[in-house]
Amino acid sequence: MYLANIYLAIIRLMILFQNHEKKPEDSLLSVEPGLIIWTIIIFILLLFILKKTAWKPLISSLNNRELLIKESVEKAENLRKEAEKLLDENKKLLEQADMESRKRIQEGKEYGEKLKNEIISKANEDTKKMVDHAKAEIERDKLSALNELKGEIANLAVLSAEKIIDENLDPKKQKKIIDGFINQIPEN
Repeated sequence: MYLANIYLAIIRLMILFQNHEKKPEDSLLSVEPGLIIWTIIIFILLLFILKKTAWKPLISSLNNRELLIKESVEKAENLRKEAEKLLDENKKLLEQADMESRKRIQEGKEYGEKLKNEIISKANEDTKKMVDHAKAEIERDKLSALNELKGEIANLAVLSAEKIIDENLDPKKQKKIIDGFINQIPEN
């Protein structure tokens, strides 16, 4: 605002000191010594006033702006370097995580294979135990059936002998005959 008032004052002074009379030989290229002197004086005054009032703030503003731009460029450069560093760290972490996941997958496969083998061997052992137990039970049942069969055969033999002899033997003699008959029967 202050500078605008100064400019207006200078323009008014120029208008006042100009000669309003125009001569026919006046043109744009004609030289008027008074006008040149006043123009130089006004220009020098303007420079002096600008130096006193506006020059320092303009220079300091430009210097501040220059410093701000330098700081912004330095900050941007630092941020770029930091971003590159973070990007490299992230790449390393990604590679490490990838390696870790591959390792875990491999360990899982190995554990699964080991577990499968253990389950198969345990199932085979259980099956073998069940087969052995079934064989033993079959053998017991076979012996039990043979013993029952021997008893039945002995009873049938006694009954048939009683009918043939038609007499009743005493129990001791009967037992002795039956045991002898059973011992003669093959084990199969």
